[in-house]
Amino acid sequence: MFERLKEKLEALRPDGWELTEVTKHGWEFYFIRHQLDQNRAVETRTYNVKLYRSIEDGKFLGSASDALSPTMSEEEIDRRLAAVWEQAALIRNPAYTLVSEPVTLPGKNDPIDVAKIAQDFIETFRSVAETGEEDINSYEIFVSSISRRFLNSNAVAYSCVYPSSTIDLVVNARHENHEIELFRFNTCGTCDREKLRKDVEDALRFGKDRLIAQPTPKLQSGAVVFSTADACEIYEYFLYQTNASLKVRRMSAYEIGQPICEKFEGDVLSVEAVSSLPNSSHDYPVDEEGSVIEDRYLIRGGVAENFWGTRQFSQYLGLEKSSNVHNAIFSGGKGDAESVRSGDYLEVVDFSDFQVDPMSGDIAGEIRLGYLSRGGKILPVTGGSISGSLPAAVPTMRFSKETAQYDTLVIPAVTRLENLRITGIAELEE
Repeated sequence: MFERLKEKLEALRPDGWELTEVTKHGWEFYFIRHQLDQNRAVETRTYNVKLYRSIEDGKFLGSASDALSPTMSEEEIDRRLAAVWEQAALIRNPAYTLVSEPVTLPGKNDPIDVAKIAQDFIETFRSVAETGEEDINSYEIFVSSISRRFLNSNAVAYSCVYPSSTIDLVVNARHENHEIELFRFNTCGTCDREKLRKDVEDALRFGKDRLIAQPTPKLQSGAVVFSTADACEIYEYFLYQTNASLKVRRMSAYEIGQPICEKFEGDVLSVEAVSSLPNSSHDYPVDEEGSVIEDRYLIRGGVAENFWGTRQFSQYLGLEKSSNVHNAIFSGGKGDAESVRSGDYLEVVDFSDFQVDPMSGDIAGEIRLGYLSRGGKILPVTGGSISGSLPAAVPTMRFSKETAQYDTLVIPAVTRLENLRITGIAELEE
């Protein structure tokens, strides 16, 4: 069907087009207390078509896209393509060009052993030590080999194969007459046995501590420490702020060659976009528009160095070599995790909800489980919330030199933000 669509696009003669075929071959497993409840094999194939239309003698460029299925009839495909062509005339963006430089990178087309990856997940779950008070309720494993094939009207072509896995976990914890469930949802490339085992063991421990946690005191403000996947929200803010789309729309204050804050009193952040990140679910070196993803610093030593994004917004900023970014490494911490956890702080390890606004940097989170450290004593707490401003916290932000990988991001293992608002639900006991 790929060749048929190519012929149809060439016959339609738009002012540019992109065609992507995505084939997903996967296995799915559903376990209840380590007993296999059901499993199935999945194979899907979809085609994404994007058409470009020149408007007012090339002054503007319109575009529209659609997803097509191999089960569609010839008539339906023709009708959908005609509709996309008409929709493209409704968009009037300042003109930009499609990728035209041939991709010279070797294709990543080695076969993915889906069965081996699934076996690693299953064996790791079964190796976790459980007790009568904390155990694994159920887990679902989705492992896929994804093949992506790309071609555009400038004859830029690329194909690659990469693994993508998803884990959905439920653990139970019991204490006297109380029982709770904790949910975990993770994505990755393959199975990192050591990390998965630690994540499950942490979830069991958090469930146990949640049952004995006391109400969070009314602290008003203080230092908050992040050491779980929720910290990705913090670091994704810096990725958004270096996105060309936000810069063009004047939603980012970052300037190339300028520091991201006026004065650093804590650690100084560096952010590197990388073309490949082992065990990422998006480990491929060419983006969805055919642009080669090159290793480059977006922020180095606290100074903005590059923007990234689609062809459209990158060209609006005068960036001809830019691309989308899927994988990034954050670094710059001077001390170890223990030093970041010094003094008094609230370490929140489980939120009911946690968000950092990608444009304003506003922080908001509802505490499900935290560990309050005061005077050398650590108390599990629950309830209440945290809030604040990430841009205001950046000057005193501290983070460990040790790192942890969460799918497409490698971030400091422990992050500390000072002077966040902590809204508790109990009086503070001295």
